[in-house]
Amino acid sequence: MLLVLSLASGTLSAQKVNVDKAFAAAEKQTIVLLKEIENDTAAIRKNQVSPRTVEHGKLTMVSSRDWTSGFFPAELWFLYAHSKDQKWLDLARKYTEKIKREQFNTATHDLGFMIYCPFGNGYRLTGDTAYRNVIIQAAKSLSTRFNPVAGVIKSWDHNTSKWKYPVIIDNMMNLELLFEATKLSGDSSFYKIAVAHANTTMKNHFRPDFSSWHVLDYDTATGKVLQKLTAQGYNNASSWARGQAWALYGYTMCYRETKNPVYLAQARGIANLILTHPSIPKDGIPYWDYNDPKIPNVSRDASAAAITASALYELNTYVPGAGYKNKADKLLYSLHTAYTSKPGANKGFILEHSTGHRPAHSEIDVPINYADYYYLEALLRSK
Repeated sequence: MLLVLSLASGTLSAQKVNVDKAFAAAEKQTIVLLKEIENDTAAIRKNQVSPRTVEHGKLTMVSSRDWTSGFFPAELWFLYAHSKDQKWLDLARKYTEKIKREQFNTATHDLGFMIYCPFGNGYRLTGDTAYRNVIIQAAKSLSTRFNPVAGVIKSWDHNTSKWKYPVIIDNMMNLELLFEATKLSGDSSFYKIAVAHANTTMKNHFRPDFSSWHVLDYDTATGKVLQKLTAQGYNNASSWARGQAWALYGYTMCYRETKNPVYLAQARGIANLILTHPSIPKDGIPYWDYNDPKIPNVSRDASAAAITASALYELNTYVPGAGYKNKADKLLYSLHTAYTSKPGANKGFILEHSTGHRPAHSEIDVPINYADYYYLEALLRSK
């Protein structure tokens, strides 16, 4: 049983999230989703292997090359981690195998999401050496996107008319793959790339209040920053909610892997911004961008809250007296009580009310797989 403290009318009241019941509900939803996948014959013909979202009442399946392809198989690993049920182990292995080919993909920075989420959890839970080898190969592929002059890993190869060498704050999440590959292989080059990227991002990507730009454009000849932009936020000066969550999670993880106190200080600064920002509503679930002038009449982003909650649980282990656990508990309680799908709804996705890419009018107020992934991770970490 998870005790949650929340402020109500100036007083503290205890609320409870039963983690076992939350997982039981997640299992039932996932069974619904698995049936939806099996019945999507068009997706099967197109070799689309992973469920991403539901828009306009229709399930969206994606190929293994999509940046979100690894989250669903990783959710299955979390269901197995909680239940130890052979059924979930078999399903986790089945859907993880569908992403395996992406270990050789050098055209994306998202191999941490695509490969490390499923294969990293799979290796942690089973010790399967085949998974270990996939992780190392994926790290080799990701490393090809590192530019030593700029000191960062390139994010996107598209829209070359907009930017030369774009690096997005999301890229912090892919460094865990590199840290793990050094531990598994003994090759410190992966570690050095991860540290260089983290350091350069910390130097250039943040404003004095620890809010982050979404996209930085680098000159690879000089290493100088050419532009500071947004692609998914409200405007170039705004704070995109999911980007802040990626930053918090990324620097908390970097502290875990390096024990460099500078990363811990960075994570705490980002956490303070998220937890005290005046636009954060009472339930803690942020609007899609902290600076949208139409707040409160805009969409929330449950995925940002789930990522933040999971990160805060880890951050609490490094600064146990700072109150991060209570803040994570409140977020988890809000997600559990007001942002979970009704049984059988949303094609079997667990959470609803996430925002994917509002400026592109895509995935607004929908369920989405990475929200479910970090929600399940937060539930596990809460215990």
